[in-house]
Amino acid sequence: MINRTVEFTKQHTPNSLRVVARRAMLEAHNARLRLFVPVVSRCEYQNIYHCAMQKTASQWIKALFSDPAVYRHSGLLPYVPRYYRWRSPQPFPVNRAVLSLFASYERLASIPKPDRYRAFFVLRDPRDMVVSNYFSTRNSHAPMGDIPQVRSVLQEKPFKDGMLYLIGHLAEKGTFKALQSWATASSSETIGLFRYEDLTGERQAAEVDRLMRHCGIAIPSSELADLLARYSFARMRGGRRSAGAVSHYRKGTAGDWRNHFDDDIHEAFAAATGNLVELLGYPARDQPLVRGAND
Repeated sequence: MINRTVEFTKQHTPNSLRVVARRAMLEAHNARLRLFVPVVSRCEYQNIYHCAMQKTASQWIKALFSDPAVYRHSGLLPYVPRYYRWRSPQPFPVNRAVLSLFASYERLASIPKPDRYRAFFVLRDPRDMVVSNYFSTRNSHAPMGDIPQVRSVLQEKPFKDGMLYLIGHLAEKGTFKALQSWATASSSETIGLFRYEDLTGERQAAEVDRLMRHCGIAIPSSELADLLARYSFARMRGGRRSAGAVSHYRKGTAGDWRNHFDDDIHEAFAAATGNLVELLGYPARDQPLVRGAND
């Protein structure tokens, strides 16, 4: 009952009020970190930038980097640009982990940054992103931006027509172009690329440890294991399994697009994205999945 009430509130509260509430909650959270969590080791970097696209586990990454364990081993406070109505190219406060920065490579480059920083972007098979985006936008995502309008269209259309509409909509928004900007970005020690499939797959602990160390954060293995257990996808979905509930965290399995793409959807996707799948290093339609790439 509580979960259904929370879901109803999320879907029916105006976005402006949700943003104000989320900002107040984040500032209270950060105040508690400062007061009650001793910093045992400080990150060598002044800022961390988590760059993302929708449906690349951005909420999960945000949860990890907002946890007291990460603050304890970095001294970096979480900062979510959307809660502060941030506009590019405004600089961010220092000593922050800037989370869920929905930006292309070029947009990140345009933002003034401190001398010492690290950034990372999470890649995901764009076909799985489309499928996940369809179900999230149609059923569960909080109504912000253009989501109410797109949701209305998707709920009126049969699945296939909805998918074709969504592919065109994402292309028009520049989603695929932004992904391409990261796929073709120059290699750099400062900016790391990580795959959703690795961060959520069988070698999750090793890959998350690699991500944290890229960001200058060394978390002892036992604490890292506890951190990942707190934010397992099963646990984050678990409270929404009652009848009538809709979870924002779907199954997230790599290659799930194969269960949803028919010839027409594949053709429309290819026309909208060109060689994006190849650029990102994912298998073509007639190639097998990479082993171990699932949640």
